[in-house]
Amino acid sequence: MAAENFKQVLSQVNSALSLGAAEPPLDEPALLALVASRVAELLEHQPEYLMSLLYRLDVLEEKVAPVLRGQSDEPVPLALARLIVERQKQRVETRRTVRPHPLRNVDDAEQWAW
Repeated sequence: MAAENFKQVLSQVNSALSLGAAEPPLDEPALLALVASRVAELLEHQPEYLMSLLYRLDVLEEKVAPVLRGQSDEPVPLALARLIVERQKQRVETRRTVRPHPLRNVDDAEQWAW
């Protein structure tokens, strides 16, 4: 992952999960470990809040459900962390590649009439 993309992913994940690490992770494996630690904590103490975060982070339920059922080769916290980081990478890439088209004739009142 490019350095700038990594910074954006780190920022998004840190903002959502309040990672609060003394030293920010320098690479993706370190980020995954930090997110997995936070996910494990939330699973144990605030599972409803974790589910809410997964929804807000737009992690698909169809990917989360098998992990929670134990159908993953990885421990649940690590598998959820991987889903979170992957989704945020997708969001960063989408923002980078998809640009909205500017509105034409914004001052034209007829364009806004229903």
